[in-house]
Amino acid sequence: MSKKILIIEDNEDVRENTAEILQLAQYEVITAENGKIGVALAQKEKPDLIICDITMPVLDGHGTLYLLSKNEETSSIPFIFLTAKAERSEIRKGMEMGADDYLTKPFDDIELLNAIESRLNKNEILKKEFTKSITEINDFIENAKGIDSLKQLSEKRDLRIYKKKDDIYREGSYPKGIYFINKGKIKTYQTNNAGKELITGLHKEGDFFGYLSLFKDEKYSSSAATLEESEIYMIPKEDFFSLIYKNADVSKKFIEILSDNLRENEKQLVKLAYNSVRKRVAEALVKLSDKYKKNDDETFSINIAREDLANMVGTATETVIRTLSEFKDDKFIEVFNGTIKILEYDKLLNMKN
Repeated sequence: MSKKILIIEDNEDVRENTAEILQLAQYEVITAENGKIGVALAQKEKPDLIICDITMPVLDGHGTLYLLSKNEETSSIPFIFLTAKAERSEIRKGMEMGADDYLTKPFDDIELLNAIESRLNKNEILKKEFTKSITEINDFIENAKGIDSLKQLSEKRDLRIYKKKDDIYREGSYPKGIYFINKGKIKTYQTNNAGKELITGLHKEGDFFGYLSLFKDEKYSSSAATLEESEIYMIPKEDFFSLIYKNADVSKKFIEILSDNLRENEKQLVKLAYNSVRKRVAEALVKLSDKYKKNDDETFSINIAREDLANMVGTATETVIRTLSEFKDDKFIEVFNGTIKILEYDKLLNMKN
């Protein structure tokens, strides 16, 4: 399927010549003679890229970009300015407003096509999921750097190897970046005045964590530690904020992650308040299975400290041990050398109070 390009240009000759070049290159082209018409067309047609002149009647290029950037459906469309002026101030103003590139008139066919192909390719990369591996994160950062003229992004991510039960950060410390799990399992938890832990989150390979306090620019409200030996990358906060503040697609992605995190925490608090211990232990086992079971596993097993499980449930370790023994007698689970194997996932899932 060919890509759709919107040309917004008041000069009829330039508009038609540019459209002809793009049509010969197998692009679908729509045109507008001023910014007002162009904004309406962009909202209706959802083009893959917009080429827009700066100096136009009715609504100029800067006004066009401003209106498009305020609309969620058009804010992330790649935008290339056309200008007959090569003054740095004119170019800088457009780039600061969020333009991806500019072409100075007159331009030749190759310049035009190269600029379009480059922006389309990089926009496709930005739309990909980027929580799968550190290689994808590095690729993402490199392409975002090119698109948004980001400066001084670190070329090297900080990889650290943690043993089981190692702390990654502690409640009350200041965040230095966002963490990405390359391998392993992580818990986040809070501690009350009596030293009792409550696990507030579970994270696995491919997850980000530690970003709530970073967003709020405050000390960590919880601690993070490993449930098993893990490989963790730390992306410095300067790199992270460059991505968040300079690119709409990245911002949307992390808002989704943040929203899911908050909804999950709300559900957990309700369950702690109203569910029986037996049901809460069952739900904790289900949550562990949902979080860490791999697609090709027939059954799920995990070696988890009973204290950690108790901190998930919000009860005493002895109570968790007793409840696990009951589940074992009911043949819902098997227990061997500390490893819990779930035999009856559906029965645990549907357990009543």
